[in-house]
Amino acid sequence: MIEHRVNRDRVTGARVIRTALPAEARVIADLHVRARSTYYPGGLPDPGTDWAARWLDAIERPDGQVLCVVEHGRITGIASFRRAEGSPAGTVKLFQFHVDPDHWRAGIGGALHTACVEQWHADGTRTATLDVHVGNRRAQLFYARQGWVPDPENPPAEDDHHLYLRLSLSGE
Repeated sequence: MIEHRVNRDRVTGARVIRTALPAEARVIADLHVRARSTYYPGGLPDPGTDWAARWLDAIERPDGQVLCVVEHGRITGIASFRRAEGSPAGTVKLFQFHVDPDHWRAGIGGALHTACVEQWHADGTRTATLDVHVGNRRAQLFYARQGWVPDPENPPAEDDHHLYLRLSLSGE
């Protein structure tokens, strides 16, 4: 359970990074689908998935958090994280991290990542993990610039569609 929350909004000019609200689940789901469609050229897996319901569940989870970037009243970036089931204490998993493709290269991803890391530090997290689609080279390069490295405890299988990355937050 996340016991400490950074309770202030991060405000930079017209950009605010804050906890997502349940009423925003549909807008967040739409952004999620637009972003993921850029690296799934044949269409998203699980086409019948109710993404708004999935995002509402993530927003309402007491053991996780969804952050969103709001610029001029519009959500332009989202991140969802929590401790994954069975993961060691002090570890958080970044389950979703998306920037609206219409707003790429505007600093939104970097600002959102910084907000996530600040929250993880406030929560006493020592390690963050994530998996990224093998075809999403843009995301892989972004995460590498943020300090993420291949997770030595979770090498991909030969036919795996994801790479597993790790970020040390303890300065090791």
